[in-house]
Amino acid sequence: MKKASGPPMTLPCAARRDALTLSQSRCRLARFLVALWRDDAAAHDWMRSRRALPIPRQRGNGQTNKTPASSAECRRERVFRFEVRSFRPRNHSRSHSSSNNNQPRSQPSQGDGRFGGAPAPAPVRVSTPITPETVAAVEASAFTALGLLQPLVRAVLDDGYEVPTPVQREVIPPILAARDVLAAAQTGTGKTAAFVLPLLQRLHLANVAATAAGAPQPARIRVLILTPTRELASQIAESIAAYGRHLRIRHAVVYGGVSQHRQEIALRQAPDMLVATPGRLLDLMNQGVVRLDGVEYFVLDEADRMLDMGFIHDVKRIMVALPTVRQTLLFSATIPQTIESLAQRLLRDPVRVSVTPSVTTAVNVEQSVLFVAKIDKRAALERVLREGKVERAIVFTRTKHGANRLSEQLEKSGIDSVAIHGNKSQNARERALSAFKSGTTRVLVATDVAARGIDVDGISHVINYDLPDVAESYVHRIGRTGRAGATGSAISFCDRDERGLLADIERLIRRRLPEFAAAAKRPAEPPRA
Repeated sequence: MKKASGPPMTLPCAARRDALTLSQSRCRLARFLVALWRDDAAAHDWMRSRRALPIPRQRGNGQTNKTPASSAECRRERVFRFEVRSFRPRNHSRSHSSSNNNQPRSQPSQGDGRFGGAPAPAPVRVSTPITPETVAAVEASAFTALGLLQPLVRAVLDDGYEVPTPVQREVIPPILAARDVLAAAQTGTGKTAAFVLPLLQRLHLANVAATAAGAPQPARIRVLILTPTRELASQIAESIAAYGRHLRIRHAVVYGGVSQHRQEIALRQAPDMLVATPGRLLDLMNQGVVRLDGVEYFVLDEADRMLDMGFIHDVKRIMVALPTVRQTLLFSATIPQTIESLAQRLLRDPVRVSVTPSVTTAVNVEQSVLFVAKIDKRAALERVLREGKVERAIVFTRTKHGANRLSEQLEKSGIDSVAIHGNKSQNARERALSAFKSGTTRVLVATDVAARGIDVDGISHVINYDLPDVAESYVHRIGRTGRAGATGSAISFCDRDERGLLADIERLIRRRLPEFAAAAKRPAEPPRA
C-alpha cells in the first residue's frame, strides 16, 4: 500500500497549546495529590489558601461572571476541588463539619503509633491506691533501696516487678550519681528499666528544684535515647510512659518509615525525653526541626550495633550537635573489643558493668543444631512446627525476599505465619507484631531487623532457618526466647555451605552446639566430623 502524499496531519496551534496546558495541569495535580496523601503541611496550607477563591457561576447566556481570578483558573479550581474531595487521604478531617453530621470527624491523635510522634497511649494500667499497706510495700521494696523515689517504685510494683535484676542493681546507683556507664548485659535482663527509671528521677528532681526556685521548667529536649530499630524505639517509649505515669515528664518518639508531620507536632510540644532512630533524627536535624544543644543525658541502646561501622557515621554526626558536658550511657548485649575501644572515646571515666561474660547466651535457652540440606530446610521447618511443642516461634531468615517467600510457603502448608523485615511499612510491621503478640499468628518470619527490641512474652522457640552472617547476631536472635526467667529452645538449621558460619558462632559463644534429635531430622546432610 502506498503512503498518502502530502504533509502529515497536525493539530491546530490552539489545540496543541490547550492539550499541552491540560497535560501540565494533570501532572501538577498528580504531584500535589501525592504530597497531600503524604500529609505534607505545605500542601495543606496551599489547599486552604485556594479555598478562599470564589467559584464562577454561569449566567443564563452561558457567560461566566468575572471574578478577580481568571475563568481558566476558576475552572481549574472546580476540577481541583472535585479531585481533592475524591482523593482525600484517610484520617484527614475537613476544616468544616458536614451538614448531615455536626459531630467532628474522628482522626488519629498525635500519639497514634502508626505515625510516630508521641507514642500511642499505653494499655490501661490499674494503679495501686495509696494506702498504708502500699506505702509500707514501697518502703520495703528493693527498688527503694536502690535510691528510687516513691512514684517510680509504685509504677514498678504496679507492673508486677518486685525484685530488680542484676543489671538494674548495678546500673541504677551510678546513673543517679551522674556517672557515665558502659554496661554489658544480655537481652531480656531489664536493660531498658535500668536507664529509664533513674533518668526519670533525675528529670523529676530537676523540675521540683526549678519550681521551688520559682523558675520555669526547662522547655527543651534533655534526654536523647538512640536505638537501632523502630520496634525498640516504640518499646522504650512505652516503658517511659509506664514507669513515669505518676510524674509530669513529657516524651516523644521519632523513627523513619512514616510521615514526619505528626512527629513535628510532638516535637513542638518541647518533650523532656526523645527516643529516636538515627536516620529520622538526622533528617529532622537537617530541617531545623530538632535542636540538641540542651541535651543533658545521652543514651546509646544496643551500643554494639549502633557503633558498628554501618552506624558510626550517623552517631558521630549526632554527637557533634550534643553539648560537651553531658552524661553518656551505653547499653548492649555484646561489646566486642573493637567496639569497646571506640566507646572509650565517647565516655568519661565510665562505670563498667558486666553482669555476664563478654559474649554469652542465656542459660535457660536450650540450643541445638540440625544438619539438613538446603532444599530440605522448608520440609524440616514444617515438621518442627507441627510435631514439636511449639507454642510461639520466631523464624529468622537471611534476606527479606526469603522471609516473604518462606511465610507464603508456610501459609500454603496450613501454618499461620506473618513476615516482618525492613522493607515492610511501619503499619504492616505493627500489624504483624500485633497478630503475633495476640496469638492470632504463632509463627513470625523475620530478618535481623527483629532480632533486637522485640519483647514478646511466651516465645517458646527461635529457629534460625538461615545462620546469620555475623556471629554476634546469633546471640541477639536466640535472646528473643527464655526471657524473664522463662525457658526456651533455639534450633539452628545448617547446610553444607553454612558450616563455616556455625564454627564462628561456636567460637564466639565458646561452646559446641549439640545436634537436634527429633523427628524433623533427616539423613540428607551428614553430621559434623
